[in-house]
Amino acid sequence: MADILYTYKNQVYANITNRCDCSCTFCVRSLKDSVGDSETLWHQTEPTLEEIVRAIDTFDFTGYNELVYCGYGEPTCALGNLLASAAYVKERYPLSIRLNTNGLCNLYHNRNIVPELARVIDNVSISLNAPTAEKYQAVTRPQFANAYPALLEFASLARKAFRHTQLTVVDVLPADEIAACQKIADDRDICLKIRKYSQS
Repeated sequence: MADILYTYKNQVYANITNRCDCSCTFCVRSLKDSVGDSETLWHQTEPTLEEIVRAIDTFDFTGYNELVYCGYGEPTCALGNLLASAAYVKERYPLSIRLNTNGLCNLYHNRNIVPELARVIDNVSISLNAPTAEKYQAVTRPQFANAYPALLEFASLARKAFRHTQLTVVDVLPADEIAACQKIADDRDICLKIRKYSQS
């Protein structure tokens, strides 16, 4: 069985699905089977809620204050298990919960799921990836033609719903594109985090 909980750079991550509605050109999962202390992040079958809860209950959270839903898939594609397991953590563990997402969940589920997420998620990190719809489509290769405006709409909704919302880009983008992404974030009063690209 693939690892459900794993650590990377002193943080704990929950890998609850391999489903994803994007096929990013830079995705680390196309290069290797695991990151951090995990042996593999490829699930042979999707974890059940019971398996996720068991992984949570058997993990030693000593020294950690946050659980991040992020693995080899888009967590919101497994929405039921995401919501239920996050609620379980909220009830039993003194942890902040962050969702790392591509921001396309409202398109994927064909409804606004932000209120559902906000009941159990504290912070949201959204992969912006590019300053224009055309560049986003080329780099992220989403299932949806209207993905970029949907991402930006989700970001605006998220800013009002969560304790902290941030957009992210990777530092391999040219300086002018990073500046354009910064303006997109500033126009929405959202923090932009520039992540260091790493294949490790």
